[in-house]
Amino acid sequence: LAAHPDASADVVLVDVFAGARTPAHLTTVEFARDVARVLRPGGVTAWNVSDGPPLRFVKAEAATLRAVFGHVALLAEPGTLRGRRFGNTVAVASDAELPIAGLTRRCAGDPMPSRVVGDEELDRFVGQAAVVTDADAQPSPQPPAGIFG
Repeated sequence: LAAHPDASADVVLVDVFAGARTPAHLTTVEFARDVARVLRPGGVTAWNVSDGPPLRFVKAEAATLRAVFGHVALLAEPGTLRGRRFGNTVAVASDAELPIAGLTRRCAGDPMPSRVVGDEELDRFVGQAAVVTDADAQPSPQPPAGIFG
């Protein structure tokens, strides 16, 4: 990412794991700022965030993205977002408004339906979660044994 010039990408996908965990340095506000630097105006980033109950990690990642981008939404299987089970959440962020209504319709109609959390609902979901910095970053939580087969 550091080698890419400013405003050189329309989309940046962050789906990086070392084993079953996202490395700590890829979860921070400093990393999110570097992603934002590479995005063109209106560009979008999507991050695969793994977490389980009580969802502290995904809440902190959403808070981190909100510190950098004007618009953030989370997409996940409903049980995962309710903190019932470990799973993947996709965090989508941009400096441009996200099509929340359209995403909600498409995700609800998918063969494996997911839920979209954005706007005021995201405010409630994130609560007082702190932004993750290089100084306090931790890798994503270890998934439960056997979750990936």
